[in-house]
Amino acid sequence: MPQVTLTVNGQTHTAEVEGRTLLVELLREKLRLTGTHVGCDTSQCGACVVHINGESVKSCTTLAVMANGAQVTTIEGLAAADGTLHAMQEAFREYHALQCGFCTPGMVMSAIDLVNKHPDGITEQQIREGLEGNLCRCTGYHNIVRAIAAAADVMHGKRTEIASAAQ
Repeated sequence: MPQVTLTVNGQTHTAEVEGRTLLVELLREKLRLTGTHVGCDTSQCGACVVHINGESVKSCTTLAVMANGAQVTTIEGLAAADGTLHAMQEAFREYHALQCGFCTPGMVMSAIDLVNKHPDGITEQQIREGLEGNLCRCTGYHNIVRAIAAAADVMHGKRTEIASAAQ
């Protein structure tokens, strides 16, 4: 069986996997990082999004061997060592951008990559279009869009903390 070595959330891991093993299976079953969810197995819902070398990918359709040598970040790797949440996580909490929470890890990971790709600012339209590959069956997306816009301001240094949702 092929051996895969990858750095996940700052820690190097080596595992033997079958050639057909999906990255999401490696993360959840071998590394026990269950924050990455499996929602559809067809790349439709986005619950499985992680970052590979800084780019968001759907891990349910990415073979583990394709990530060999890569830097992988999952939802578990976003918070600081002291437990301080990433700005996007904090914004999702402040803006009530989650209900059941199933889509949230993938949504947060996609949102971070989306904001990073718009360093000069991001519009509501760009956020909505950028989230097309992520499905949420609970929220109606309004609070998700507001949360991403608020986090973008912090991520790009326009604010030092997440603006209150009451504003």
